[in-house]
Amino acid sequence: MKKLLNTLYVTQPDVYLSLDGDNVVLVKEQEKLGRLPLHNLESIVAFGYTGASPALMGYCAERNIALVFMTMNGRFLARVIGSSKGNVVLRKNQYQISEDEAQSALVARNFIIGKIFNQKWLLERATRDYPLRVDVDKFKEVSKQLTSILLEIRSCGDLERLRGLEGQAAIRYNSLFDQMILQQKEDFSFRLRSRRPPLDPVNAMLSFTYTLLSNDVAAALEGVGLDAYVGFLHRDRPGRASLALDVMEELRGVFADRFVLSLINKKMVGKDDFQVKENGAVIMKDDARRTLLTAWQSKKQESITHPYLGEKISWGLVPHVQSLLLARYLRNDLDEYPPFLWK
Repeated sequence: MKKLLNTLYVTQPDVYLSLDGDNVVLVKEQEKLGRLPLHNLESIVAFGYTGASPALMGYCAERNIALVFMTMNGRFLARVIGSSKGNVVLRKNQYQISEDEAQSALVARNFIIGKIFNQKWLLERATRDYPLRVDVDKFKEVSKQLTSILLEIRSCGDLERLRGLEGQAAIRYNSLFDQMILQQKEDFSFRLRSRRPPLDPVNAMLSFTYTLLSNDVAAALEGVGLDAYVGFLHRDRPGRASLALDVMEELRGVFADRFVLSLINKKMVGKDDFQVKENGAVIMKDDARRTLLTAWQSKKQESITHPYLGEKISWGLVPHVQSLLLARYLRNDLDEYPPFLWK
């Protein structure tokens, strides 16, 4: 099993990253802020960076250390990767299936099944844990609707129809998301999903967290030899890691949504942690971003029992396990891709 190493998040703006021996060195305005050994890192994520030395980029690429650059607001800019070390036969199978929409639908529907199944059990858990604070009847009704959609998806072999069913499920799930915000209701609410830009604090955290998750999934896919940019549900688009978006679908609710809800409900963030820009976009302030990143790292260290393997692993390894299972399916070692089904 892959060892879960640390991710270095560089949150200060205008920091230059360089290499010194086997260490990454952080420099700002000629002042050395710190240095860390690279052998303990699986990725470096820099926000609002000044740059990185070619030597550091080459070192990270050779050792499969993901080097990701993002804006201060959490918008993905680029990821440095080295020469492909993937199995050529595996990738050829991936490309062949991706070109065939009928075959793509067979893979894509399991991503969607995982997503909706996990959303359903998020709602079920809310009724169990907070029966006096949520509308139990409404939650149960939506849960039944999601079950009905799941049954239809299981026999669906058309990509457009799958996307339509996924959209129906999303509308029902999102209609109850606000009720799962149990604290700070006067400051945090969710009416609808807004992305570019996020128009409220909840959407700002969701967008930021989804970006972190997609980066983790993309690195995991590349690690098992797959091409993170060639997907099955999400079709090819220049610069978009389509397969990473595919695989992360089943983890959005159970990993990212629960994480954001916990930040609010545990009062780890507050209304003063956000600012509104002239165009209406809501962004996190620096302290809130650091709080979220620290909590994200802690979340990735928590243990769970993987529902398919039956083994105890950390949350941070779930993208790696799902990527490995997908690779096995594409190699014909598995009859079907097993989505991550959480209860």
